[in-house]
Amino acid sequence: MGEAFTYDGGSVAPGETANVRYTVSQTYLGDAVRIPVTIVNGEEPGPALYLSAAAHGDELNGIEIVREVAHEWDHEGLRGTLVCLPVLNVPAFIAQQRYLPIYDRDLNRSFPGSDNGTSARRIAYQIFRNFVEPCDIGLDFHTSTRGRSNMLHVRGDTDDPAVARLAHAFASNVIISGTGPAGTLRQEATDAGVPTITIELGEAHRFQRTLIDQALAGVRSVMAEYGMLTTESVRWPGWRTVIDGSEEKTWLRADAGGIVEMHYSRGSIVDEGDRVCTITNPFKTDTTVVEAPFTGLLVGILQNPLVYPGNPLCHLVSLDDVTMRAIRGRQTAERS
Repeated sequence: MGEAFTYDGGSVAPGETANVRYTVSQTYLGDAVRIPVTIVNGEEPGPALYLSAAAHGDELNGIEIVREVAHEWDHEGLRGTLVCLPVLNVPAFIAQQRYLPIYDRDLNRSFPGSDNGTSARRIAYQIFRNFVEPCDIGLDFHTSTRGRSNMLHVRGDTDDPAVARLAHAFASNVIISGTGPAGTLRQEATDAGVPTITIELGEAHRFQRTLIDQALAGVRSVMAEYGMLTTESVRWPGWRTVIDGSEEKTWLRADAGGIVEMHYSRGSIVDEGDRVCTITNPFKTDTTVVEAPFTGLLVGILQNPLVYPGNPLCHLVSLDDVTMRAIRGRQTAERS
């Protein structure tokens, strides 16, 4: 028999599931600001895995991932505990914006929080202390910011063996290795002894079913790796590249303002010198061509076609020759 999962104000016994609305702050009227939490505690012992989404209130794909794990999956035979946090940033979610409406603060730069700090740090403190620190591993779901779109990929510090294990278990094609900025949930949780990865997928303000399904397969793969689901197997994504300090990576930025025509989609391979996109003025009398500075993979691309000089256009990362051949071979097979 497993152990109870406890938090400030409650406990969930082995074999039980609880839907909780947990108070993390107050409104201007003094009403409670509460986040939804579902805790599924298996009868058999195992690790505690937290799944979090919407630290930025407009990033919706992760919400559906976490809800489906919590409420649509069959948890018969679950070993360990699932702590499902579909909407971390409730005020921003209600306002449908990225940051907390309270002084426009970024909740995902406020962890592990403080019980006497800013409003964002106080919210982060309640979440972190009650639902993150008691866990063993974590998956934090994000999308690109408004106007851009990411292919599904993992971010985490693979120099940490525990994070590397988790990142590989999620079975994404691309892992971007590195420590996160200070205050991010994944970095602060990892530093606190709860290895955590960020999963980036798609764009803000929408559900993208194909990406959601890919991420759900990744969650099952992680749970198989850690013995939480004995009926599942760890997935192999077909090819994988880990991008670290030895590879080239860059955001290509606009050198002119105007209207952008992208010539490739996210996840595409471009060769050095390829025309990635074209920027034109309203009369199409001035044209700025943006070429790939090296051969690589487009991890993220612009969705909003309007740019000022300096705005990001696409996120390009280099690949080793073996990975490049594997991707080209797979893409050729899919087209035939």
